[in-house]
Amino acid sequence: MRSKRYAFVNRRICVSCGACTRECPKSVIAIYKGCYAKVDTDNCIGCGKCSKVCPVGCIEIRDREVVNGQE
Repeated sequence: MRSKRYAFVNRRICVSCGACTRECPKSVIAIYKGCYAKVDTDNCIGCGKCSKVCPVGCIEIRDREVVNGQE
C-alpha cells in the first residue's frame, strides 16, 4: 500500500546537491540529468527526511489526492 504522503521537488530552485538522495531511506530520489532531484512518487513513503536536509528548501511533503476512493 502506498503512503498517503510523498515528496515534491520544486525543480526551479533545486541545486542538485544530492543531500536528499543520501538521506532517503527508500532510495527513491535521484539527480535527473545532473539538473534536479526527481522522486519516484509511487514508492516514496513521505517521511520528510529529504525536505529537512535540503539546503535550499525545494522539497515539500504533500498529501496524495484521493479520487473516487482511489489514490
